[in-house]
Amino acid sequence: MPHVHSRREFIRLASIGSLAIAGGSLLRTGARAEARPPGAGARKLGVALLGLGSYSANELAPALQKARLCRLAGVVTGSPAKAAKWGHKYNLPKKNLYHYDHLEQIADNPDIDIVYVVTPPALHPEFAIRAAKAGKHVISEKPMACSVADCDAMIAACRDAGVKLSVGYRLHFDPYHQELMRLAGDPSFGPFTRMTGDFSFVMRGKQWRAEKRLAGGGPMMDIGIYVVHAACLAAGGATPLAVTANEEPKTRPELFKDVEETMRWTMEFSDGAVCSARSSFSQNSNRFRAEGPHGWIDFPDSAFAYRNIECETSRGRLSFDPPVNQQARHLDDFADCILTGRATPVPGELGRQDIRILSAIYEAASTGKRIVV
Repeated sequence: MPHVHSRREFIRLASIGSLAIAGGSLLRTGARAEARPPGAGARKLGVALLGLGSYSANELAPALQKARLCRLAGVVTGSPAKAAKWGHKYNLPKKNLYHYDHLEQIADNPDIDIVYVVTPPALHPEFAIRAAKAGKHVISEKPMACSVADCDAMIAACRDAGVKLSVGYRLHFDPYHQELMRLAGDPSFGPFTRMTGDFSFVMRGKQWRAEKRLAGGGPMMDIGIYVVHAACLAAGGATPLAVTANEEPKTRPELFKDVEETMRWTMEFSDGAVCSARSSFSQNSNRFRAEGPHGWIDFPDSAFAYRNIECETSRGRLSFDPPVNQQARHLDDFADCILTGRATPVPGELGRQDIRILSAIYEAASTGKRIVV
């Protein structure tokens, strides 16, 4: 029979599956995904969105309207007209509307506690470091940066400034992916020995995602990272031992001049588990599956979606009610980390680990060799 979780079970599972960094590997902890509500009269932490593209407009700003511990307090953009539009829509005071060139002035604004960097990846390091030096906590959208060295610089800047750094891994706060993590560590179900995944979409025209100077790569960097991250979670939080990869021939070379159009890769883990994966800007796919001798979990066509995820297991269909807002849960969790002093379950070190894996995949594709991570 299909298994539909009760509300009590949903709340229990929501607290399972957060990750922490230790000894170079991801280790499971009991950190909660539901942040505590503020006390009477407590101020919600203020968040400034830096970069006002579609993700900020369609996902993060609406999520901040639902958050319990934080609120949209300001914006940072290169467009004065866009800043004015956001200020009017969200009733933001003029003093909380910043231009990229004047980000340092945010240091004097007590309304803003967190800067969420939502620019193309190549710009994450500059803005994250500047925000940290201004004394603000930082969330960097994924991928964290385009190189391990840039990740190290971001981590160091936040450490030196005494502020917290988190990466926008929203799926750590999604109950379906938390169940993936839980099952991976359940000896009656896991461990998983084989994973497959494909996250792809058809890019219709030229955009920054096809420019290496801004994106750092093609679909591998933009959405392939989701499959990489899911495979590590399904492997119990482990880092792959080695990778192999192959860039497929381009069907639209005029659009993908300096980035890959399609990448296939394999991740090998030290316990023998293997993930075979693909990512492309020329087909549509959104799936992930993990299986082992005791059971399997399958996300057939919405594995990495913002909402309406569908998931089956060898024990039945998963269904969580009520639905959650992944971004709101992440934002609230980070606010709770700041308020309580606990570590974020999605820190900069986690983002750095994924960039290390992606760098190895690109090296494997360019050399044709098996690369030890």
